[in-house]
Amino acid sequence: MQINFHQEFDPSSNKPVEQGLRRVLDRLVSTMQRDALIRQTTNQLRESLQADRVVLYYFYWQWQGQVTFESLSSDKYSILGSTGQDNCFTDKYAALYLAGRIRAIADVDQESLETCHREFLQSIQVRANLVVPILVPKGLWGLLVAHQCQASRIWSSAEINLMQTAAQTLATDSNILGS
Repeated sequence: MQINFHQEFDPSSNKPVEQGLRRVLDRLVSTMQRDALIRQTTNQLRESLQADRVVLYYFYWQWQGQVTFESLSSDKYSILGSTGQDNCFTDKYAALYLAGRIRAIADVDQESLETCHREFLQSIQVRANLVVPILVPKGLWGLLVAHQCQASRIWSSAEINLMQTAAQTLATDSNILGS
């Protein structure tokens, strides 16, 4: 019985295998660096804002996404993996965030909101929120969101600026631009 090797597995030629391994390793390192930056950013924001929760909502497909990172004041506020309501984030809202919209809501019970949006926010214990888009050259990469769960809250211009700066830092990171 004779064994025939494909070129990529030819023991006498390791070049294609080494190139493939290098690409996998580079991608892994990039992903780890991106994740560390996002984790550090959400943690620092939550501490600076003294918010109950700061999350990154990442868009993986045409306005479909999920919470991929969160920093919490208490585990009871976890929404990691939450996808939101499909029918609530429409092209209309996407266009607003693509244009750079920042949304600061002091009290979800008092704000003029679409019913589905209010109900969704209430279902994840949000009393006040601050949403800033993460815009990359390809478009809307994600949303950086701060939640106050225990009480309503008026977001200051300094807090809004802090979130904008964090979103811009994420949007310009080479590991995010490449993803």
